[in-house]
Amino acid sequence: MVTSVRVRCDDCSYETAFDSLRRARTALSEHERGTGHAVEWEIGSLAGGVERAGADAGVCGRAGCANPDSPLLNHDGARGSESDD
Repeated sequence: MVTSVRVRCDDCSYETAFDSLRRARTALSEHERGTGHAVEWEIGSLAGGVERAGADAGVCGRAGCANPDSPLLNHDGARGSESDD
């Protein structure tokens, strides 16, 4: 399955579809910033890897929802920044 996102503006005729969440979000933000319109978006489908990453990360927001065995999670708690020794 591939990513499919539709972006639509109720205030004008702007409507388009994207195969990337990033491109859809960028277009949505640019239209809102440039026009002041509130743009709607609808995620029709996500690529399998994106769905798995979301599921592994526990994006539902519930405690204990994340997959503790996922290589996508930061198991040691490090944020990738250097310490201030």
